[in-house]
Amino acid sequence: MKTFFKSIVLSVFMITCLSCNANNKSDKTKVALVETVIHEANNQFIKVALLLDTSNSMDGLIDQAKSQLWDIVNELSYAKCGDEKPNLEIALYEYGNDNLNGREGYIRQVLAFSGDLDEISKQLFSLTTNGGNEYCGQVIETSLNQLNWGKNQDDLKLIFIAGNEPFTQGHVSYKEAAKHAHKNDVTINTIFCGDYNQGISSYWKDGADLAHGDYMAINQNKATTYVATPYDDQILKLNQKLNKTYVAYGYVGEVRIMQQVQEDTNAMGYSSANAVSRTVSKSSHLYQNSNWDLVDAEKEKDFNYEELKEDDLPKELKGKSKSEIKTYLAKKREARESIQGDIQTLNEKRRKFITEQQKDDENKLENAMIRAIKTQAKEKKYKW
Repeated sequence: MKTFFKSIVLSVFMITCLSCNANNKSDKTKVALVETVIHEANNQFIKVALLLDTSNSMDGLIDQAKSQLWDIVNELSYAKCGDEKPNLEIALYEYGNDNLNGREGYIRQVLAFSGDLDEISKQLFSLTTNGGNEYCGQVIETSLNQLNWGKNQDDLKLIFIAGNEPFTQGHVSYKEAAKHAHKNDVTINTIFCGDYNQGISSYWKDGADLAHGDYMAINQNKATTYVATPYDDQILKLNQKLNKTYVAYGYVGEVRIMQQVQEDTNAMGYSSANAVSRTVSKSSHLYQNSNWDLVDAEKEKDFNYEELKEDDLPKELKGKSKSEIKTYLAKKREARESIQGDIQTLNEKRRKFITEQQKDDENKLENAMIRAIKTQAKEKKYKW
């Protein structure tokens, strides 16, 4: 069985194909410059809640999550409903860790729904393992109650829960949690870390079936493998140029531009190929930073040059007139769009190279899912 996030990508893909509604709306709400969550009202969203077991035996699972975040983001960035590209929000929970509050079921919301890819990466890298007691029903119920799933019937709402203990543990029934999810149009997908049949006997498949999701089993300790391509070095060089197009504003900007570099470093810590995947994500429509970057912020409807504070401007813009700032940002945007286009062009060649080099393994489930995805996508006229 291939790795954790690869399975998630395929399941999100399959369920999305079945659920996609092309009746999108295009109105955007105001986005404050200092907000930490970017949200566009009335647009279609793919909302993914990841519930990760962080008990002692799950080091491999967390490692896979960290190393493959950018693969799932990239796969979802290609999705289209009609002519529109849906937004992506990811929430993160950890459970089963003895360091967590036992009175709350050893559960912690690490991150509420967010489209901030750097913050999602940061929080994933903050996870450690220890313990403990894994209460699947309770963590599902907690995520349903705490998260803002929204009322839009066109949104795709998914829970992915991964672990290796019986699904029946804890005082909250997984069956009741599954009913709650189904009632709220949330699909539960279960990922058992271990033998496929053992996951069935410990009710992980039943948990998915009750909420009309998919059941998968993976080897959580299997190392992530990467295919190096002739385009990797070029893409990484473009990433350095891309970072120079960001114009940090205020204290938040100073912090976040350093975080951007830190998440580049975290990705590179796994491999250069993983860093390339992150760079590709940064070139997609899903990587938006209007809460701290003036180039992204300037595109918002409520952006007002008159409201910019001199003390919050970067040194290269201090003392500049409105006209000069506008010209400076326009040049940065032009450079960014050009670099992002170059990255996307190279990535198309990279994807083709990887497809040609990768060999099929014994993962029969993956092959079956891909066949189903292609068939369903064609029937539903879903573009990918």
